[in-house]
Amino acid sequence: MANLKEIRSRITSVSSTKQITSAMKMVSAAKLKRAQDAITQLRPYSEKLTEIIQNISANVELEDNIYAKPSLGKNILIVSISSNRGLCGGFNSQLLKVVDSFVKEKDQPSVNVTVLSAGKKSYDFFKKTEYNIKGNVLPKNANHIVNGTSFEENADIADQIIDAFLKNEFDEIYISYNKFKNAAVQIPTIEKLLPVELGEENINETKGNTQQELDYIFEPSKEDILNHLIPLALRTQFYKAFIDSNAAEHGSRMTAMHKATDNASELIKDLKLTYNKARQAAITNEILEIVAGAEALNG
Repeated sequence: MANLKEIRSRITSVSSTKQITSAMKMVSAAKLKRAQDAITQLRPYSEKLTEIIQNISANVELEDNIYAKPSLGKNILIVSISSNRGLCGGFNSQLLKVVDSFVKEKDQPSVNVTVLSAGKKSYDFFKKTEYNIKGNVLPKNANHIVNGTSFEENADIADQIIDAFLKNEFDEIYISYNKFKNAAVQIPTIEKLLPVELGEENINETKGNTQQELDYIFEPSKEDILNHLIPLALRTQFYKAFIDSNAAEHGSRMTAMHKATDNASELIKDLKLTYNKARQAAITNEILEIVAGAEALNG
């Protein structure tokens, strides 16, 4: 059994850790409320914008649309959104495991797969691999926009990615992130960003499958409207992924720190019990020594 000084030292250490985890839990809870409000407000707009585009494109031939051109599948880009910091449970490890499996599945002798990391954890994971982005086509990472930025700043990187697709530098572009469900559940998600998949077969996937097809007269033409709305929808989808990931990160960190605080409380309770037992044993030994000494003097 450890001596009393070691047990006291460990109780002090665990108590300090508990204060840190409790503070991190409260900070994440406050940030989660703001992030949750942001994604809750953005999702209806994003879903409605997608619904409008799919309705307009129902009777439009999209083979000539620059955003829906057939994919050769030779050059694939995946944007991996992680966090810059740890201490958030399995938030990063679960996502990176899914992305790594996806990348290895797509990786073929005739296919070039590239990963653009957004977040330090993803960048550290892929920087030593052959998939890490190289060159000056795009930034090597986008860590600065993970912790929450304006739509305009986020759209700058989205525009670079879209331009790279339009210049045929990439045939397919995917985005991976943790989708926020609630504070305890985050869903690793991979979505196809480009080429866009529109048309009549996707209308039934939109919210509310009971919509009625109407014959509207469009001015300007449907093609012009799509060419304007699709880039806006892509920027919104890109921004939504970061907002989703931000909310999921704070939810995961709050849950992890809550569990860590509870574990610290249990550990302190066990250490105090051990300390009391050791203290009682020490007192009993001292009493026995005193009694034995007194009897020796009397004998």
